[in-house]
Amino acid sequence: MKAKNAHSFTMTPEVFFTVCYGHSTPDPAIAALHTFRPAVLHDYCRQRVVHADYPGITAEPGKQVFGSYVTGLTRANVGRLDVFEGDQYERRRLRVRLLTRVGADAATGKGREEGEEVEAQTYVFVDRTELEDREWDLEEFRREKLRFWTRAGYVFADCDENKPARTAAE
Repeated sequence: MKAKNAHSFTMTPEVFFTVCYGHSTPDPAIAALHTFRPAVLHDYCRQRVVHADYPGITAEPGKQVFGSYVTGLTRANVGRLDVFEGDQYERRRLRVRLLTRVGADAATGKGREEGEEVEAQTYVFVDRTELEDREWDLEEFRREKLRFWTRAGYVFADCDENKPARTAAE
């Protein structure tokens, strides 16, 4: 069953599919249930979490985070994402801008064109003191860490289903 207003903002389709379906490249029928569109989240930044491979997104005026707007989420998908993200995060409804043209520079978005603004469920990091004072690099993650985060069974190794992400008050 589809979740109400179930659209999410995520970093990589591969991690999304691994978390939600147990494999980074699911059957085409499963993959077809979701669309991924490039998007930007304004006035937030993505920093490295201390001693971790993954980022934390926090509010930061003037900054921006590039990712993907994902559609077609079910309640089960959202539940698995909540457990995966854990209590370090709070799931919030935020506004992202879909990109009609992706810029040549992925880090700065230079050359991009923004389109429609839409609402997306986004996982915001709760404790800023657990973040390094530098931005998290998606391309570095893809090169050096993605293969570890998309192994079958790995993504839930350290997850506690009793400590899912919190949900912001609507």
